[in-house]
Amino acid sequence: MSQALYVIKIGGNVIDNPEACTRFLNDFAKLDAPKILVHGGGKVATQIAAKLQIETQMVEGRRITDKAMLDVVTMVYGGLVNKNLVAQLQSFNCNAIGLTGADGGIIRSVKRPVKTIDYGFVGDIEAVKAKQINALLSSDLIPVIAPLTYSSEGLLLNTNADTMASATAVAMAELYEVNLIYCFEKKGVLSDPDDDNAVISSLDPVSYAEYKSSGVINKGMIPKLDSAFEALNDGVLQVTICHADDLLEAAKSAAGTVITLNTTY
Repeated sequence: MSQALYVIKIGGNVIDNPEACTRFLNDFAKLDAPKILVHGGGKVATQIAAKLQIETQMVEGRRITDKAMLDVVTMVYGGLVNKNLVAQLQSFNCNAIGLTGADGGIIRSVKRPVKTIDYGFVGDIEAVKAKQINALLSSDLIPVIAPLTYSSEGLLLNTNADTMASATAVAMAELYEVNLIYCFEKKGVLSDPDDDNAVISSLDPVSYAEYKSSGVINKGMIPKLDSAFEALNDGVLQVTICHADDLLEAAKSAAGTVITLNTTY
């Protein structure tokens, strides 16, 4: 049987909250298994862009990344945010190594083609080097991956962290039994968006279709869940969406929303 591996994505809203972020990193360090952390960017890039008098443009929640903004997100995501996470993990005796997708060529993308919107220097993932990532894990290093990838032309590209986590989990599923956990500021997928305790404990393809058709699951949660089911179809063992404070429980399938392909779950 393959060894378990956790690929954990932490959302920007948690990173923006120093106390919540510290609690999460402390729990992440306690997770006694091979693990990878993929992080979002939070609001820091927007704040620093404003100080530099660089305008932030968003379309449907996605950042337009022109050359000036690419410089900002590279500094902030690959530098400030990533290295602060790594430094805090070291204080919890977790030997982390901070990376972008360009480091070791671990995640290559193609610059998103222009359709109706020009997103600029934004990457759509082409390939993840599982063996290169595994070499780090085998050296007892914990990869902490910033939401930046690279193209074969040598460009750095701003890349969605949820997508990076999913693509990394799928690639690593060739070597491990992978649990993909999305940690954010809610307790899971909610049946009532106004009730933080209305957590849907499990989702399979049948129940997901029912919740979607009734409108209980809608808007931004749909692409996240579609991505989760794609990851399961591509070899990931289990996907969980949970509150950042519930990571250790979620790792035991005891918190959040557990997503599986098993309709008898």
